[in-house]
Amino acid sequence: MKWRSLLPQQCILLIPCLLMALEAVPIDIDKTKVKGEGHVEGEKIENPDTGLYYDEYLRQVIDVLETDKHFREKLQTADIEEIKSGKLSRELDLVSHHVRTRLDELKRQEVARLRMLIKAKMDSVQDTGIDHQALLKQFEHLNHQNPDTFEPKDLDMLIKAATSDLENYDKTRHEEFKKYEMMKEHERREYLKTLDEEKRQREESKFEEMKKKHGDHPKVHHPGSKDQLKEVWEEADGLDPNEFDPKTFFKLHDVNNDRFLDEQELEALFTKELEKVYDPKNEEDDMVEMEEERLRMREHVMNEVDINKDRLVTLEEFLRATEKKEFLEPDSWETLDQQQLFTEDELKEFESHISQKKAEELQKQKEELQRQHDQLQAQKQELQQVVKQMEQKKLQQANPPAGPAGELKFQPRTVLHVSLKIVRSRIRLIFREE
Repeated sequence: MKWRSLLPQQCILLIPCLLMALEAVPIDIDKTKVKGEGHVEGEKIENPDTGLYYDEYLRQVIDVLETDKHFREKLQTADIEEIKSGKLSRELDLVSHHVRTRLDELKRQEVARLRMLIKAKMDSVQDTGIDHQALLKQFEHLNHQNPDTFEPKDLDMLIKAATSDLENYDKTRHEEFKKYEMMKEHERREYLKTLDEEKRQREESKFEEMKKKHGDHPKVHHPGSKDQLKEVWEEADGLDPNEFDPKTFFKLHDVNNDRFLDEQELEALFTKELEKVYDPKNEEDDMVEMEEERLRMREHVMNEVDINKDRLVTLEEFLRATEKKEFLEPDSWETLDQQQLFTEDELKEFESHISQKKAEELQKQKEELQRQHDQLQAQKQELQQVVKQMEQKKLQQANPPAGPAGELKFQPRTVLHVSLKIVRSRIRLIFREE
């Protein structure tokens, strides 16, 4: 179970975040004092993959809508609730003909893509009579009843689907991580069962030593606290810690200059803290756990700072958070190695599920072997019948006919003898395969 391959993707709320490309907050910064080249004005920022199966379609719709001046102006004055409620979607009726035509084309392409995926899936199980219309109902990011034109309902469905899916994305990541950890422990225990007592004790000692080594790391600052942000200010930005300024810090780390800190930008702030605990060169450090730690840190900061729960941090929200007592005197932060990730009962239930899946797979293999056996038996019976018929013909030819003077006629080897030899060889081969 290679859960780690699934987690480079950082989840952000694309609809309100990518579309709201407003002017940046006017803050004076001496860029010569900041480490790195920084973002070049006018340069396009590539946003990360959301992990949604309709990610490309979502991005393309956003790009096209941004080209319409009227829609862009309405968007700049709309709040998050207007976007989520569908009020903004009704403005689609007023966009230019060119934009609507392009959106129609994108929707037709997306419907065609989904139908192709459905057909490939159904063909893989050798199903026939596919009802594409019924199967398309499982896709909630577009109106499948109208596959040809992009309507306000389509935009409304896309926004609501993206919002809902992204809100559930973190929960899914936590669940997958928990399964990953339980699988690790299950495999470790199964491996120990294969060892003798001496080797098992050595492995247990090594395991405990690795845990202790992993836990021996510098103190991790509380995510979002003044100490944590000042460390980023000094070590990542290369600025004087005595000159730390929250407003300037916000501007520096609003990478795409949209006046928000989104989830990706927040997670980037925790890299220094994570490097204290995790090193890809160390055997005892698991990079999958590092990504889970990063997710936990981001969720914690969002819960503390994001007042209106739109998954975006404004400058006002950020500055208000710096005025709280928790910003100056935070509680200690417990890393994953200091927590119990699952109980013994949960592990037993997980192992029971694995055993059930293995039993189902074995049953399928057994049924396939039985099918092959039945097929071989049918072929064997058919060949035995052919041999019996050939033996009868051979007996009929045992007494060769005499000539006019009573002499015996010479009978050369016939095709029958050769065929009989081939059939017998095939029968022996079938018996050996069984």
